[in-house]
Amino acid sequence: MAWFKRTQKGIQTPTEEKKDVPKGLWYKSPTGKIVDAEQLESNFYVSPEDGYHVRIGSNEYFKILFDNNEFEELDKNITSKDPLEFTDTKKYTDRLKAAQEKTGLNDAVRSAVGKSKGKDLVIACMDFRFIGGSMGSVVGEKIARAAEYSLKNKIPFMIISKSGGARMMEAAFSLMQMAKTSVRLAQLADAKIPYISLATDPTTGGTTASFAMLGDINISEPGALIGFAGPRVVKDTTGKDLPKDFQTAEFLQEHGFLDFIVKRSELKNQINLYLDLIQNQPVRA
Repeated sequence: MAWFKRTQKGIQTPTEEKKDVPKGLWYKSPTGKIVDAEQLESNFYVSPEDGYHVRIGSNEYFKILFDNNEFEELDKNITSKDPLEFTDTKKYTDRLKAAQEKTGLNDAVRSAVGKSKGKDLVIACMDFRFIGGSMGSVVGEKIARAAEYSLKNKIPFMIISKSGGARMMEAAFSLMQMAKTSVRLAQLADAKIPYISLATDPTTGGTTASFAMLGDINISEPGALIGFAGPRVVKDTTGKDLPKDFQTAEFLQEHGFLDFIVKRSELKNQINLYLDLIQNQPVRA
């Protein structure tokens, strides 16, 4: 058992020779569970210890939903402008540049078309890493164009929401995206092209007040925070204590705002099952 005991005294390791544990080797969930990073990735970024769904972005969702992770990205190079020349603690243009450099994304949503279980599907997926997944002009425009592509090609459409709400640096321009995207989704409904909305953690503000709640089927991942205003604002406004688990996916499903809650490991199968049923087509295995 010598390897458990120090047989030599006074051993010292120079600082430059000390080895750190590589970052990202372990992940700690909010409940305190420690998970190996590779194990987490192989489990769809869901903690096997407590079922906690770790926040992920478009790269991960596209990998989960598109066959063999093969897809064509739509409107890839659209970027935000600064029509209001907005400045708070820093210029909006500087914030955009910093977010683009940090994340490798052009804005807070990516849209793509590809095969999912052998059939075409258009997906617009938000990325929370880009300025909190805030909805600005580019987000609204890319979602509207993706819906238009879906309409033109008669392909089912899906939006994966993950957002802190409208982007304050664009003021009314960001709020206008609520109407723009809602109109496009209404056109899909008129054409009887299915639209599925997946609300993930968090889905708040103008996103919730528009496209995130307009699906033919509205679904969510377990435990996701979904709401318009934050719990503190709601409590201060109403002057009442909030119910237990207020604004969680489970609370919203119980009160009729969501149709289903789907585990991420079952997401691809369930999405395509819903599409087959909506379109009255044979259910794919």
